[in-house]
Amino acid sequence: MSKKIHKPITGLFPLSAVLVTAQSGDIRPNIITIAWTGVMNSIPPVVYVGVNPLRYSNHLIAEAGEYVINIPSADQVPAVDYCGLVSGRDVDKFEATGFTPVPAEHVQAPLIAECPVNIECKVRQVLHLESHDVFIADVLAVHYNEEVLDEKGRPDYQKIKPYGYCLGEYYGISDKLGSQGFSRKLKHRIDE
Repeated sequence: MSKKIHKPITGLFPLSAVLVTAQSGDIRPNIITIAWTGVMNSIPPVVYVGVNPLRYSNHLIAEAGEYVINIPSADQVPAVDYCGLVSGRDVDKFEATGFTPVPAEHVQAPLIAECPVNIECKVRQVLHLESHDVFIADVLAVHYNEEVLDEKGRPDYQKIKPYGYCLGEYYGISDKLGSQGFSRKLKHRIDE
């Protein structure tokens, strides 16, 4: 098997494509599309978003010290893409997309009602890198739309319909490949 070397890039994929809402003071809330997001710690739960300082939401998050990560479903890709193409300086993205702002429990930034999952975040630290500010935040609350929960009240990912962002394109995540720990049942095959 041969490999071809490329110049360094952020070559991790798929990335989560999320909608981050931010609001500071009396300024109308904004929505920004973010692919640079993830988990940093489990206990306590800590997440992050990376936002270019030139983006309108950067100063909203910096001033307020909080944000909401809204996880959209695959059928919302056109609105997610749109929110990444226009600036909140010029466009009310809630009005333009038809998304409904819903008050959060702990932060000023609203939840997006139509997104099946919403994560309220309080910034604990900002890491200023060359191209992006990384807003590291404690998770204050997680909201699920009732219709995406299974009979035991757990998130059902088939109903949430998450998707990934890969090198400028959106891809669905559809096939279950296994469950955590399933490789132990296959151990004899792996060791051979």
